[in-house]
Amino acid sequence: MNFRLFFTVSILSLFTLTAYNQEFSRAVKPYVSMQEGAVAITHAKVVDGTGGAIKTNQTIIFKDGIITHFGNDRDIQIPADTKVVDATGKTVIPGLVMLHEHIFYPKPADGFFSVAQMTFTFPRLYLAGGVTTMRTAGSIEPQTDLNIRKAIQEGKMLGPKMDLTSPFIERAGTPVPEVGVIESSDDAAEMVNYWSKRGINSFKVYQNVTKEDLRRVVEAAHAVGKKVTGHICSVTYREAAEIGIDNIEHGFFQSSDFVGDKIADFCPAFKRGRALSGLSPDSPEMKSLMDFLIEKDVAITSTLPVFEPYTDREIVLGGGLQAMSEDFQKSLTASHKRRQGRDSTSLVDFKKQMAWEKSFYEAGGKLLAGTDPTGAGRTIAGYANQRVIELFIEAGFSLATAIKISSLDGAKFLERANKVGSIEVGKQADIVLINGDLEADVSNIRKMEIVFKDGIGFDSQKIFESMKGKVGK
Repeated sequence: MNFRLFFTVSILSLFTLTAYNQEFSRAVKPYVSMQEGAVAITHAKVVDGTGGAIKTNQTIIFKDGIITHFGNDRDIQIPADTKVVDATGKTVIPGLVMLHEHIFYPKPADGFFSVAQMTFTFPRLYLAGGVTTMRTAGSIEPQTDLNIRKAIQEGKMLGPKMDLTSPFIERAGTPVPEVGVIESSDDAAEMVNYWSKRGINSFKVYQNVTKEDLRRVVEAAHAVGKKVTGHICSVTYREAAEIGIDNIEHGFFQSSDFVGDKIADFCPAFKRGRALSGLSPDSPEMKSLMDFLIEKDVAITSTLPVFEPYTDREIVLGGGLQAMSEDFQKSLTASHKRRQGRDSTSLVDFKKQMAWEKSFYEAGGKLLAGTDPTGAGRTIAGYANQRVIELFIEAGFSLATAIKISSLDGAKFLERANKVGSIEVGKQADIVLINGDLEADVSNIRKMEIVFKDGIGFDSQKIFESMKGKVGK
């Protein structure tokens, strides 16, 4: 027994050492700004991800990718041979853990809503935007996503740690040609079994599945210890929770629960939107649904950035227009101008959705954070992840809570909270250094300097700069 314990600890130590001292490819090396064995960040304002009080004059020390000390400057002795980073006037947060991301982007053609894989731009942009752990929440090229994850782990590509979700499990009726279609509930269960064996971490059902499809997916996924999420419509939130779904995407924007004459297993897309618009922010019907989701322990993923483009704000959220190819910059700018005057009612609904998410969280609900870089094409990896924090503040969350939802709460759902999601001794050094006081001005979230992943520092601004004009090519 002692030999087994020694062997296990030795292997884990070797893995940590190997991961920390790994060689990076020529594509990655230019963006590594710090790879010292031991680093101390001093004089920092720290939002630690736990939801606790924001702390000032803090020192964080990490060695070989693991946080070893965290506390007041005056209480911590910095060991010799430690690289010191003076964070005076700066803010430190944990690496973001985002739960609704994709490695694809919309590229409509001939009247079809189509999407295309962003293999080389999006992983880089996620890391530049402070995302050190992410879940893909649906794939159009699962084998590509598996290969990207492996390349990142091997130091051949830039990107975050990745939890991968299956291809969309969907019935006929989807408008997206890249999404496959199942013909039976047996097909749904077969997809779970097939992709489980190939390294996929979770499964996603889509808008036109039946209740029986969902039931079979949940049974098959839970049998192998994996979770199920859904962007649902044909199945209501209440029905999905009763069946045992673990997570529902897009806040309460997609709920068909309030359509009075809803037909079973059918998505009433237009009526759904009208029914939600008719509910008040303090609707007792919505509160009843929230209470049921909390009782059933169903997490809700907020994806405010994918809906914000319909409220007549920035052309690309978080200042991301510069990342787009020249053609996309022109088309998105023109599209934004055409939407002028149409967005006033959308803003009312957007604010109401914010209020519902806050009410759900304050009632004890599990709220997760994501961006979903699809929709109008104005939601871009990295930039939108920073925008998430700004939007949570606009919704009325405190900064400490906004960071917790976007880090530790996501890590808990992914069952990684013992390693990532907050700044605590013993956890992996996934840390973001921001050039400014985030508490004084949340827009400083856009001034990330260094994104540490397992203690290795990556130059955020250099990565962003390298991606200008690349997205959508």
